[in-house]
Amino acid sequence: MSINSKARRDAKKRKLARARPVAAAGASIEPHAELRDTDGRLLGGIVRRDGEWTLGLGGRIVGGSESAARVLALLERAASLHRREGRQVSLGCSSALRRAADQELAERGLSSEQFREELEKELAIDPPPALNVVADAGDARH
Repeated sequence: MSINSKARRDAKKRKLARARPVAAAGASIEPHAELRDTDGRLLGGIVRRDGEWTLGLGGRIVGGSESAARVLALLERAASLHRREGRQVSLGCSSALRRAADQELAERGLSSEQFREELEKELAIDPPPALNVVADAGDARH
């Protein structure tokens, strides 16, 4: 046995010990939906992390919610936007996410179409008229 063998074994043990907490923390993330292009690139997705549904788009987390219906509707909206721009995309969803969204909508007494309409109204960007007016420079105060 060489002198370096023990040092290598000890280094390997330390490296494995450092890797375990990361793996344990990652175990609480459950993937539930994927939006992919025709080349298989991931465009967006939904994961369940620490009891919250988390939406990611374009490689970034864009939000989280306790509402499965909301994050699913947002990902479906992203898929629709891609399709309107002429891109072919596929959207896959876990049965757990679908059940949670359906149950939530049933409890609220809404159909998925009604929920999407409410979401579209909420997301509609219509700035107040005062934000569209450019003030005369003579009225500016410094």
